[in-house]
Amino acid sequence: MRVKTGFVRRRRHKKILKLARGFFSGRHKHFRKAKEQLERSLVYAYRDRKNNKRNFRSLWITRINAACRLNGISYSKFISGLEKANIGLDRKVLADLAMNEPTSFAAIADRVKKAIA
Repeated sequence: MRVKTGFVRRRRHKKILKLARGFFSGRHKHFRKAKEQLERSLVYAYRDRKNNKRNFRSLWITRINAACRLNGISYSKFISGLEKANIGLDRKVLADLAMNEPTSFAAIADRVKKAIA
């Protein structure tokens, strides 16, 4: 039995080619090349969304560590002291405080030091 795919195939191809807009050379013109590149691109996008979270967490930790050193405490002691002092701030917020409001961060560091001692 013969199956005619006229408009179905065209719709499928147009969907892929629309997603492949901006790719280099034949990778945005030719369906097969566009599909291959799109599959690879989606894998990269998935992987890099995970890596992005990892990179930001690393950046926040670096910023918090620098601010902790200025306040005379190490990062690991600071984090354990946060739990003892029942301060429920995450690393993203702490890094923002360390960068933009050093006096607030210094107050938190003092509370942490008291909780440790």
